[in-house]
Amino acid sequence: MKFTRLMPAMACIALLSACATTGDGSGSVPKGATMAASIAAADAAVAAGQSDKAYALLKSAGQVFPADKTPWVRMAQMRFDAKNYGEAIVDALQAIERDPDDTIANSIAAVSGLRVSSKALAELTRKNKLNGNVKTEAEELAKLLRTSLGEDVLIPSSARKPPPARTKQSATTTATAPKSGSSSSDPFGALK
Repeated sequence: MKFTRLMPAMACIALLSACATTGDGSGSVPKGATMAASIAAADAAVAAGQSDKAYALLKSAGQVFPADKTPWVRMAQMRFDAKNYGEAIVDALQAIERDPDDTIANSIAAVSGLRVSSKALAELTRKNKLNGNVKTEAEELAKLLRTSLGEDVLIPSSARKPPPARTKQSATTTATAPKSGSSSSDPFGALK
């Protein structure tokens, strides 16, 4: 009877002691290690297919070398490659905090943010809930993206519907439309 009561307590003690041990350094940077050695160990873990171990090594290196952006950029890239965009943004922002001019970290943060936003906007559009302030803000963001990228359109023409084909009659009608001074039932006919 007493043994069954002690079992949960022993399990908790075992769990807490396992968390408290440092282990064999499988997820931490050894004392005196350099950043290059830490990156090499993380690369070896990635090559062995142990991405969680590589991430833990990089995170440990980030704590041992707090001013160095390298582990944060590498962690951001790993999360981005795994399509875990939220964590990629968090790690990229840590790198940017250490070096605001880092192109890779800024790119990962921007593209990850766009992918998260694109997914959310696609879902809103699918549910037909994109209206009002959200729609206006999305349009403004699209304009900003076009300006930033130097592009006239964000969606390639192959993905959009082609404009309606003009028939010979509609082209002739436009060419022979009345001038602005003439009387017509359609005052905007010359603008078509």
